Amino acid sequence: MWIKTIDEDEATGALARAYQAAIQRAGRVYQIVKTMSLAPRVQKVSMGLYREIMFDAEGLSRIEAELLATVTSRANDCHY
Repeated sequence: MWIKTIDEDEATGALARAYQAAIQRAGRVYQIVKTMSLAPRVQKVSMGLYREIMFDAEGLSRIEAELLATVTSRANDCHY
């Protein structure tokens, strides 16, 4: 990867906790999370925004949000 990242075995403090939460949530640490590893505060805020968008009871349903994310990723030629 061309973006410098911190691997799970090198993470300490807040980043280690964020990685552990990612593993509990998704079974692994996805690259999108690792790209923010040099700025754990940014990663924390970004994940908070993601949760607000994806799990907001008054917004899109979870299925609609996932579909929108999939279509957007495809349109941007993103394999995430």
